[in-house]
Amino acid sequence: MNKFIDLHTHSTCSDGTLTPSEVVKLAKEKGLSAIALTDHDTIDGLHEAIETGKEIGIEVITGIEFSVAGDTEMHLLGLDFDLDCPAITDILDEMIVQREKRNYIVIELLEKLGIHITIDEIHAEATSPVTGRSQIAKVMLKKGYVSSIKEAFDKYLAFGKPAFVERSTLTPEKAIDIIHKSGGKAFLAHLNQTGKSDNELYELLTHLKKYGLDGIEGYYTEYTDDMNTRYRKMAENTGLMLSGGSDFHGTNKDGYEIGTGKGNLQIPYELIENFRNCS
Repeated sequence: MNKFIDLHTHSTCSDGTLTPSEVVKLAKEKGLSAIALTDHDTIDGLHEAIETGKEIGIEVITGIEFSVAGDTEMHLLGLDFDLDCPAITDILDEMIVQREKRNYIVIELLEKLGIHITIDEIHAEATSPVTGRSQIAKVMLKKGYVSSIKEAFDKYLAFGKPAFVERSTLTPEKAIDIIHKSGGKAFLAHLNQTGKSDNELYELLTHLKKYGLDGIEGYYTEYTDDMNTRYRKMAENTGLMLSGGSDFHGTNKDGYEIGTGKGNLQIPYELIENFRNCS
């Protein structure tokens, strides 16, 4: 019998709409064999998720989605690490401070665009110490500056838009090192969102492989069949493993269902076995 997984999900500890326990329970209801909770720049929900998994009988793998600095918006997934390792807990404390500084800069940029929001309003939308663009977008929506969260990102907050501010000074090379020091594996997430050509992506993967990159997100709900073929060929040519996930956020990303994404995903359990068997 085939076993399916989801190694890219989010909870209320970052920008999802379900609690860690609810994410795990939903994964169990959908028949998944394993799940990784990969909240943005935080591991706050992992203990809860792991305990829920033990209670209801589904494997929960430690995960995180690091935002890393670069010439485009880039994210690295850390999977199967020791969540109590100082290497990861120390950097996350630093990133909370960085995010707060970034929030103030975004507020200033939006003010110049005629959009008036406050830091207190941003904090009011947060369910954890991690705050950022998702909470800013919610405030903008509540105050009528945009008609949807998507519009807030598309017009103001996404990479290259007038209120975008780089969220992190953490380089991808350093993030890979931190994940490895914590005993985990590092995967470059959603290659289609980097804005890079295939040649540029290949150069990036080759470069990051020298610093220990373990793999790429080879299964992702936004990939076309052509992307699947091209990206997995890149992984094969660079000796990288595959991960995969739906990027589930609850109602914050309508149509992205846990496990299946937009309905086209079947992520095999063998991916976990592959990276656990790799030294």
